Parts: sequence; structure tokens; C-alpha cells
Amino acid sequence: MGKVFGRNLWVFGIAIFLFAGVPAILTLNVGQAEGQILRSACKFGEAKTFDPHMATGSPDRIVVEMIFNGLLRYKPGNMTTEGIEPDLAKTIPVPKILPNGHQEWVISLNSGVKSHPYDGKAGYEITSEDVVYSFKRAADKKYSAFSGDYSGMTFEAADKYTVKITLETPTSASLFLPKIVNRGGGLIVCKKPLEEKGNDWFRTNPVGTGPFVYKSYKPMEKAVLERHKEYFKGTPKIQGFEFFYMPDLSSRDMAFQKGEIDVIEGPRDDLWAEKMTKIPGTVLQTILGFDTLLVHFNMSIKPLDNLKVRQAIAYAMNRKEFIFLYGPKTTKELYSPVPAGQQGLSQEEIAKENLLYEHDLDKAKRLLAEAGYSKGLSLDVFTSESESYQRAYELMQAQLKKIGITLKISVVDHSTFHTRIRQNLNPIVMYIAMRPNADVILMQYFHSASIVAAGKRPITNFSHLGAVDANGDGVVDSIDSLIESAGKERETKKQVEIWNEAQKKILQYMASYPVVSLGTLFANKSYVDWGYTPINLTDGLRATENTQWIKK
Repeated sequence: MGKVFGRNLWVFGIAIFLFAGVPAILTLNVGQAEGQILRSACKFGEAKTFDPHMATGSPDRIVVEMIFNGLLRYKPGNMTTEGIEPDLAKTIPVPKILPNGHQEWVISLNSGVKSHPYDGKAGYEITSEDVVYSFKRAADKKYSAFSGDYSGMTFEAADKYTVKITLETPTSASLFLPKIVNRGGGLIVCKKPLEEKGNDWFRTNPVGTGPFVYKSYKPMEKAVLERHKEYFKGTPKIQGFEFFYMPDLSSRDMAFQKGEIDVIEGPRDDLWAEKMTKIPGTVLQTILGFDTLLVHFNMSIKPLDNLKVRQAIAYAMNRKEFIFLYGPKTTKELYSPVPAGQQGLSQEEIAKENLLYEHDLDKAKRLLAEAGYSKGLSLDVFTSESESYQRAYELMQAQLKKIGITLKISVVDHSTFHTRIRQNLNPIVMYIAMRPNADVILMQYFHSASIVAAGKRPITNFSHLGAVDANGDGVVDSIDSLIESAGKERETKKQVEIWNEAQKKILQYMASYPVVSLGTLFANKSYVDWGYTPINLTDGLRATENTQWIKK
């Protein structure tokens, strides 16, 4: 930490040591007041981009979601459809059907919303022109990793503060609204700096409208944000936010205990949680969520093009060991690609279809032999440096070894991991992420347009479902029609029935193996008041305009 914080903090540490008789929490709280800088450390090694439309990894998302707004936003701490509220928009829009059968959503914008200053220029008022520009950019796969979410939409500035979004195919509010919230392609970029400075400049000089302004980034060390004094919801209460990239857990723990860091992300580990609760002045944040761990098999390559090989791997894996790995405080077994709480199938429903793939080594070995691999096989895979990923790959390695499958694992940094899996370079992709609903999960992971590297709108279809023969009958297998049909359906019951049918197909093909759903553990100093209650979120804790210090 000396390298990161320099001589001043070293001196500060000596001062604390000299006054060891005074409780550390009180020492740290001297002068804590409005205007302090909140320092948070994550488990990742570095950021990849601060362009919100290309930010796909947690170390990027956490930062950009404090810099940019959406038309709507997830209520801080509650990333569910029920938690959506207005952001740049005045109200949540209501759709209407046009005479031609298309669906129109009219959004009224707040006036007086200022962009951040940039390149020596003052901020300017954001209008419908910026919003339309932003959505058109989000829909363009050259500039957006989320372009598939905006297929079949047109965007129009009706007047200075009114935007019209028209859908060729009508859909329900529960599917449309998440596309215009403060996440992914829904984050609104500012037109002027992008047109004046270009996309390459913008990637490392993001200009938004959010509560915090980008100041600097030092690779593999930290991103620095300052409060946006002209923020339309009110000047943030803290002076700024420093986000440290610190993949080593012991370094994070030490920095936290020394008072050099106010917030740290912990491992998904009950023992760590118990240890942190014993540190005076510490608040443990146990955040449940819809983060899912799915194992995606690249069915376009041997030997994973063989259904029996994929089924053998599924039966060799043991969900209970993954729960033990991450800890029962935050981990639950997952049996369907979509969590049960997000219109997914329940364990009972999947059991009726005989698709649970409960741990069975004898069955796994038999299937592997039937596939022609009685002597086993070997696969080269790579994992992220993140302990959540690395430990998962290592556990899978140990489980598959029991049936004669050798996984040779190499480790790369988290940003490189996300880049390379999207280049179709990993035969087995273990992927941890949250998606807002069944439509997005199925569309991004299993629609043929979303196939990595080769799809029309490549996102995260790592299995290649929709472009390969998944069950060995000589015919390409696809669930595209089911996903599209559910997206058009406005009757919720029927929509869920179609999604359920799609999930059964995925399990029958064993395109992906659902492992567990995951929560997250954080520790923060007791003088940190987030301004919201963390209930259900992903990636990490974010500061808002209401985040502040508790004065003592």
C-alpha cells in the first residue's frame, strides 16, 4: 500500500501507531464529515474500459455506473424490475400500440441536467438529442457490447425534452424497462465530447451526467472520481470516490484494518465473514442477488460437440461442493439457467423432467465411455485471476479428475478473461453474472445472434446453441423461436410457459450446466453511510449522491 498511497499515508500510519491507546475507529473518525473521499478496494487487477457501452466486467461497471445515468435506474441497492424508478426521465413511461402494430414508448426528460465538464470545457445541458445519439450508439455493435438488446428499435427526438422509442414487435414493460435503466446500453453518453474527441479518447475519458466525474485512472492501481457539483439530483455529500484494483485478498484485508481503505470486497467465504465481524468498527454487508454461475460448453469443438461428454461432465460436478466452496451464507443450488426468482424453473419442476443432473460419478464414467473416451480426455482452459472464478475452475478440475478428465488451467487477469472468452478461445466458460430477467438471460446466452465472435450481435452465447447439432441427430438445434416468441408475448403466464420450455431444451442439450446462485460479501467502516440498504445487487457497492460519513 506504500506504493499506492505514498509518504503521507505512511506518516499517518505512524501517527496511529503512536496513539495506539486510542481506538482506531475513533482516530479514523476525527474530522470525518461531509466532503470526505470514500476509498473502496475490489478483487480485480485492473479496468478494461470506462466506455459504458463496452463495459462488460465488474471492475468497469462499478465505475461507469457512478459516472452515467439511465433514463430510469434501479433503486440504489435493489437491482430488480420492481426496484426501477425514474432517473433522467421524469416518470416511468407507459406504452401504446400504433395503428401499424408497432409499440411506442414516450419518455419525458428532466430539464437542466448538466453533463460533466470535459477537455477544459464547462458542462452543457443534456437533451433528447444526446439520448437518441446514445441509444443509436448502444444499438451499433461497432461501439456497443449490448447492441442485441436494441434490435428492432428506432429512436426519435420529438422535441428538446421528449424521446420516442418505437419497437417493431411489442413487448411487456418487464422486458422493455431494463433496457433503458442505468446499466449497459441504457447508460446515456454525451454526444458533444464523443463527436469532438472520438471513441478512443472517450474510452479513458468518460463524460456522463452522473453524481461523480471521472478524474483519472492509474492502470492496475486505482480510478479516481470527484463529485459532480452540478448534479441534477443535488451535489453528492462525499467529495469523491477512489476505486482501488487489489486482487490480493490479504492486501485488501491489511489495507482495511490499517484504515487505508474504507470498503473492501471479500471472498464468498463464511470464515472470512466471521473474521470481519470481529474487527471493531466494521459492518459486514451480506448481499443476496441473482448472480449465477453457469458452465457453458463450446459445442462447436471436439469433444464437447458430443452430448454424452457434456452430460458426463454435468454428472461429475457436485453443486454441494460449490456451496461449501463459497459458503452457505450467500450460495444456493441452481438447477435452471434462469433463477427461480426470475421466472426460472424450480427444482421440483426440473426433477419432473429428469433434468437435475444430480452428482453421479458412475453415470458420468459410463457416459464418457459410451462417448468413446473410456481412457479419459484432456482440455486446456483459462480462468480469471478473480478468486470467485479461479476457485470455481479449480474445484471443477478436481471433480472432473475423478472421471478421467484432465483440465489444464492457466490464469489471466480479469479483463483479459472477458476479452478472450468473447473471442471464442475457451472450450469451457464458467461465467458469473446477473441479468435482469429471463428474456435477457436466454437472449444473451442462448440465442444464435448472440454467439461469441460469429453471431450477428455477439454477446455471451459461449455454447454456440443455434448454430450446432446439439443432440447428435444431424440437425442444427435452436431455441431462437422460443426466445423470440416469449419476447413478443404480453400475457405473463404464457410468456413464462415459453421460457420454461426453452430452459428444458437447454438442459436436454446440456448446452450449459447451472451450478449455483451467488451473493456477495463486503466489509465497510461503520462511519460509512451508503444512503441506501444493499438488498439485491451485482458487481459491487456504489456511492450515490446520498452516500455520506456518519459524524461522531
